[in-house]
Amino acid sequence: MTYTSGWAVVTGASSGLGRGFATRLAADGMSVVLVARSAGVLHDLAAELREKYAVEVEVIAADLADPEARAAVIADIESRDVEVLINNAGFATTGDFAGEDPARIAEEISLNCLALTMLARAAVTGMVARGRGAIVNVASTAAFQPIPTMGVYAATKAFVLRLSLAMWHELRPTGVTVLALCPGSTDTNFWEVAGKPDGLVRRRTVAQVVTTCFDALSHGSPVAIDGVLNTILARAAAFLPDRITLAAARMVAIRS
Repeated sequence: MTYTSGWAVVTGASSGLGRGFATRLAADGMSVVLVARSAGVLHDLAAELREKYAVEVEVIAADLADPEARAAVIADIESRDVEVLINNAGFATTGDFAGEDPARIAEEISLNCLALTMLARAAVTGMVARGRGAIVNVASTAAFQPIPTMGVYAATKAFVLRLSLAMWHELRPTGVTVLALCPGSTDTNFWEVAGKPDGLVRRRTVAQVVTTCFDALSHGSPVAIDGVLNTILARAAAFLPDRITLAAARMVAIRS
């Protein structure tokens, strides 16, 4: 199905993939709710989208890891006819597990898993009632194997992948589609937020990831891994012994 009208909600909309998704949806004619912590950046983006695409754009400045802020976003979703939900907000922590900040770990799990789950739950009731809609849960190629020095992040993305697959199967007869989008290293500020510079030279662009997402949605696919090389590496992990995948994943994480 195509999405060219109604409301779309994009979390993590202030930069990177979130900004790319919001721009694509507005260009397609959808009204957009932008959700992120950076109010000023969101208002600037909203003004740009309104002027360029003549669509309605609303802003919710919220930290989705905070229970009260999350509840306000959930209430907003339940109050409107949401055709598309892009669950993009998330971040990674890096370093050996024993040295990670417990509070930061809790925030990471809350945002990457709990917030994503509860926003999807809020959106899905109306979608099922209308017999149409799409939920995109942004996972990662990290979902396909454990990653030493990024263990919590990889575990949260494995959660996102498995939840999305179950949702896709359950909701398929209702007209609602669910996609687990699994990008690899992308040209965003991901590594800066994680507190570590990205040493990888070859990164996919935001436009490439967004295109991969909408192509997969048009085919009703449950999972979309962005890029041929990322697809090969992610799928290969299932056929290799754990010791090999762990060693390889650690090497890549250290080099990144």
